[in-house]
Amino acid sequence: MTVLPDDGLSLAAEFPDATLEQWQRLVAGVLRKAGKDVSDAAAGEALSTALEDGLRVRPLYNALDSVPDPGVPGFAPFVRGSRPEGNAPGGWDIRQQHTAADGDAVLADLENGVTSLWLVLGEGGIPVSSLGRVLDSVLLDLAPVVLDVGREVEPAARELLRLYEERGVAQSAARGNLGADPLGHEARTGERLDFAPVAGLARLCADAYAGVRALTVDALPYHEAGGSAAQELGCSLATGVAYLRELTDAGLSVEQACAQLEFRYAATADQFLTIAKLRAARRLWARVTEVCGAPAGQVQHVVTSPVMMTRRDPWVNMLRTTVATLAAGVGGADSVTVLPFDHALGLPDAFARRIARNTSAILVEESHLARVIDPAGGSWYVERLTDELAHAAWEFFQKIEGTGGQAESLRSGRLGQDLADTWEARGTKLAKRREPITGVSEFPHLAEKPVERAPAPARPSGGLPRVRRDDAYEALRARSDAHLAATGTRPRIFLAALGPAAAHTARLTFASNLFQAGGIEPVTEGTFEDSGATEVCLCSSDALYEERAEDVAAGLAQAGAQHVFLAGRPAEYTGVDGYVFAGCDAVAVLSATLDRMGVS
Repeated sequence: MTVLPDDGLSLAAEFPDATLEQWQRLVAGVLRKAGKDVSDAAAGEALSTALEDGLRVRPLYNALDSVPDPGVPGFAPFVRGSRPEGNAPGGWDIRQQHTAADGDAVLADLENGVTSLWLVLGEGGIPVSSLGRVLDSVLLDLAPVVLDVGREVEPAARELLRLYEERGVAQSAARGNLGADPLGHEARTGERLDFAPVAGLARLCADAYAGVRALTVDALPYHEAGGSAAQELGCSLATGVAYLRELTDAGLSVEQACAQLEFRYAATADQFLTIAKLRAARRLWARVTEVCGAPAGQVQHVVTSPVMMTRRDPWVNMLRTTVATLAAGVGGADSVTVLPFDHALGLPDAFARRIARNTSAILVEESHLARVIDPAGGSWYVERLTDELAHAAWEFFQKIEGTGGQAESLRSGRLGQDLADTWEARGTKLAKRREPITGVSEFPHLAEKPVERAPAPARPSGGLPRVRRDDAYEALRARSDAHLAATGTRPRIFLAALGPAAAHTARLTFASNLFQAGGIEPVTEGTFEDSGATEVCLCSSDALYEERAEDVAAGLAQAGAQHVFLAGRPAEYTGVDGYVFAGCDAVAVLSATLDRMGVS
């Protein structure tokens, strides 16, 4: 083995440094060869990607993209973490959610890696009267309990505090959160709650239970209503400010009031946006508390996004939640809840809960992710994205405050409309498959056996809607399922491949995926007459379309085809009734196709 001398020279020392201008010139040259008239200076912008909130991701970042100093971990503005040591020595708190009164499942989680419990009580969850039974074998001085209580704030909190006393848990040893969130409950249900009991619980925690917080600032209602990252952050800030006002009016100091709040955010499979969101959230909250006279870090509970979970091919949810959990850890979350892969289908089974808790365990124990403090820090891309997202979120927060605050914004409907507008724009991208959903809008598998689970308790409704990325496609697939149940077959379309495999394979694969996304079974073997289909899609190259498309379309129409598609950009081919192509509105095409087939 040859050992290089330790002379301090870089292996790249003999190569000249590349400049930004050289990179721009090379990129522009490639783009011009592809038919795009792009100047050298605009090359980077031509390759940038638009995100929500007016953000853009550029293909290259460098030292010119530096941002204001984010500080050091554990100190204001807390961008790099709320604690100097980063995540706790053992990693982040692994927090499992439970909505059913199943003490065995709770105990199994705690015995196999879960470090705290998130219990949903009241309507759509565990009856308050069953809390003692659910926690029967739980060592309450070791396992923090976080409640999600809806309108049953006071009875649920009093029951948990009674259990602490009954089981001999010292007040100083109790850890958890009583889960009061009046504005979050109002966002979910439209029901207004009196803040006075919450203020009383906050005073009790401040005086006697130093390790128990009274309130949760839950941003999930806004995320689940279709809000963007900046809107989610803006709503959390406005809610946090509203609670600080109420608590200080009730006699708590600013420091005491801040100590009563825990913030809950969603983590998505967009890992860099999630990392930036959590870092920006701490920076923004530090600014709020600085203005209030008591700069404070933000305690963050992060939940893998319910919006991204799919009902079809739910196994892919394991991949989504893994990426989201990694992002939450890198972003500095204090606690992480991984929703089981079957969350959208009903009550998770033991296997799904095991995979959920092990997702965090593997990242902490085997990947050692928590051993690095702010691992994304110093990345020009992450630092710039954090800064830009913080400014967008602050602007939305100011908009809410300018219209009277979070409560008024909710009650007037302005907030709901803002979220709906954002979701409508995103829905267009989903419909056009510009935002692909693996297993649903991309690579669907119609023959896959559905995963079935016992239904989960119905959660309260009446406020902001709950959306999922797969909603439009799920509606189409449900129509196909009903047709299958009624007739024994799915609606079908014949894919007519013209020419050799090299000419038609790419578009045949594209069309097959597109129609299966709507529950329409593609038939590629045999003849149109034998396929049992009433519609057909031509698949080939542009050159072969020029030669044969019109003749083939005429022949298919004569054979009984009621509608002829062509896989490719729209053109003027006689006999072709419609076109499917990358960027077309797949949902509209599929819905209209099912309508013509009589699939209701």
